[in-house]
Amino acid sequence: MAKILVPLPSRDFDPTETGVPWRILTERQHELVFATPDGKPCEADPLMVTGKGLGLLAPFLRANADGQAAYAAMREAPAFRAPIGYDAIRLEDFDALLLPGGHAKGMRPYLESPVLQAHVASFFEVAKPVAAICHGVLLAARSQTRWGKSVLNARKTTGLTRRMEMTAWRLTMLYLGDYYRTYPTPLEDEVRAALASPADFLTGPGSFARDSMAHPEIGFTVRDGNYLSARWPGDAHRFAIEFDAMLSGG
Repeated sequence: MAKILVPLPSRDFDPTETGVPWRILTERQHELVFATPDGKPCEADPLMVTGKGLGLLAPFLRANADGQAAYAAMREAPAFRAPIGYDAIRLEDFDALLLPGGHAKGMRPYLESPVLQAHVASFFEVAKPVAAICHGVLLAARSQTRWGKSVLNARKTTGLTRRMEMTAWRLTMLYLGDYYRTYPTPLEDEVRAALASPADFLTGPGSFARDSMAHPEIGFTVRDGNYLSARWPGDAHRFAIEFDAMLSGG
């Protein structure tokens, strides 16, 4: 059993990318410890939970029934209701690190936190397992080694692809504005710039199908040593299953 740190922002994280890994990893006897900026409970992106405001695209864009159920169960878990603060994170207390994503503007303090970036770099420096999905990959890419390079500089990774990000934005921009554009620069472009070679960013198949416990093979992940990455909520089941295998020595 591993003790896994899961840092989150105060609001707007993706419910599926956090809830599904929480459910799978806790079922497999791992302990997940949540951390927020002020040590207070946090809330997922309401549009992703309810679909309200997403219009006719809500059934496709919001969390599906599985993601919603996992998030609802996670919200009632004692560990989720009693997170630690970022300032209470101690590397020696944890065996692994899980970095969820999300795209709404409330994610920015998490993605830009120098405290979190320093902790992420520490996990990489001592070679503890790290798993990042969607914008969690951007947090990893922004975390620098003592030599001033991204911790992903010598790694292969995936993350939210430009195609996925721009498609969601174009489909919703008339009524949601830049909701799907966390930053002006697409995630894929910023992460590629942090890598030793742009070719080290792998986009995976073009399908927008979501995986499930019955069909985790639909998801896409990239593993490079003790680092695992995935693109979006549709990869969450495979992502969690493969992280469990990493933690179990697989």
